[in-house]
Amino acid sequence: MIDVQDLTKQYAGRVAVDHISFRVEPGEIVGFLGPNGAGKSTTMRILSGFMPPTSGRAMVAGHDVFRDSLNVRRKVGYMPENAPLYTDMKVKEYLHFRGELKGLRGRDLRVRTGEAMDLCAITDVRRRLIGNLSKGYKQRVALADALIHRPPLLILDEPTNGLDPTQIRHVRELLRSLRPAHTILLSTHILSEVELTCDRVIMLHHGRIRASDTPRNLARQLRATSLVRLELQGDGRISEKLEALPGVRKVIVEKPDGAWQCYSLRVESQNDIREAILDVATASRWKIRELHRQLPTLEDVFVELAASEEGKKR
Repeated sequence: MIDVQDLTKQYAGRVAVDHISFRVEPGEIVGFLGPNGAGKSTTMRILSGFMPPTSGRAMVAGHDVFRDSLNVRRKVGYMPENAPLYTDMKVKEYLHFRGELKGLRGRDLRVRTGEAMDLCAITDVRRRLIGNLSKGYKQRVALADALIHRPPLLILDEPTNGLDPTQIRHVRELLRSLRPAHTILLSTHILSEVELTCDRVIMLHHGRIRASDTPRNLARQLRATSLVRLELQGDGRISEKLEALPGVRKVIVEKPDGAWQCYSLRVESQNDIREAILDVATASRWKIRELHRQLPTLEDVFVELAASEEGKKR
C-alpha cells in the first residue's frame, strides 16, 4: 500500500526527513513514533500529497505521490493534527460539503455521511455548529471527514489528541474494526495506544528511522531492562544470591510486608530469570509469594533510543 524509498525533505537550514525508506502492507496498522520535530508530520504530509519531497520516491496504492497526486488523494483519507474545520458550518452540513468535494453525490453521499457519523459517534451533534463543539468532538468530525469516501489508506496525525479516555478507547476499537478494508498509518504521543493498536511501529528521531518492528519485538530486542518483582521469606543472603544471577543489573530492596521481604530486580530484557530464581529459592529453601516479570514498554524503548542518539552526538 505504501512504498517509500530514500525520501528526503529539506527546509532552509534544516533536514526534516533524512533519506528514509519503509513499506506498509495492505491491512496493516502502522504507528509513527517520535518526539516533536522527528519528521512524522512531514512524512505524512508528503504521503497525502499535501507537499512534495525534496528527493526520493513515495508510492501509494501504486501511484507516485509527486507525479500522480490526484489519484493518490482519491486513495487517501488524511487527518492532520490540527484539522482545519469550518467552524460556522453544522456537522452534517460540513460532512456533506466534504463528501461532495471528494466526488460523492446523491444517495452515496447521504449513506456515507450517516455511516461516517455513526462510526465516529457524532450523530447526536449532527445539527450543531462545529465552532460550538468541544475539542474532542471536533477531532471526531475530522476523523469522519477522513473516512467519508471509504479510502483504502488512512493517514492520521495524532487522531486521539484532545479525546478523553472513553473516546480514546472508542477510536482504538474503530481503527481495529477498519481492518482489513483499510490500511492505517498513524502518529501519536500516547505510547500505550501504539502498543494496543498497531501491528508495527516505526520510530523516527531527527528525521531518520531508528527502529521498525512490532511493539513486542522492539521491547525485546533493545537494551532496555525488564523488571522482576519478588516477594519471599528467606535467609540473610537473599540480595547476594539474586545479584549473582546472570543478567541481573541491580537488586532493589523494597519496604517489607510483615515477614515477607520485597525485591525489584533490573534485568537485561533478553533474559527471563524466573526459572533461575526458582532454582535458587528451592536450593535455599525460600518461600515465594510473588514472582512477576514486567517487560519494557515502548516508552522505555523510545527513551533509550533517544538517549543513545544524544550520546552519539556528544
